Amino acid sequence: MTTGEVFQSHDKSARPKASRKLRIVVVDDERDTVLTLMALLRDEGHVVEGVYRAQDVMPLVRDFDPDVVLLDVALPDSSGYAIAEHIRRRCGSKRPMLIALTGVYMRPPHSQLSRIVGCDHFLTKPFEIGHLLGLIAPLTH
Repeated sequence: MTTGEVFQSHDKSARPKASRKLRIVVVDDERDTVLTLMALLRDEGHVVEGVYRAQDVMPLVRDFDPDVVLLDVALPDSSGYAIAEHIRRRCGSKRPMLIALTGVYMRPPHSQLSRIVGCDHFLTKPFEIGHLLGLIAPLTH
């Protein structure tokens, strides 16, 4: 399992831009988190959409067909784990890459649960943006 670290600004001069733009969905009930991640990922050249409510996730996944979904597991209106399971049932195990995000559930049972429901990675907030970019980098080539 992958865990996050401290959220810091990233040094763009140290990394080349992605050779392939990814389609990324950011799901979090904290608007600042969604807007910040969207801005940072767009700055890297990716196409990004964000939602704040669980009920908006599946229609967006269906219509937007993302390569990556960043999914807060502690949404107030649904379990992010249930959403991850639903995405995996609908889309299969290869795509999209699912990255569970949490600022609440940092203990090992939660990272294990995220893997069981189909998440590829587990990050605790706050995390370093460079770490997130490293996780999605293989998809850009």
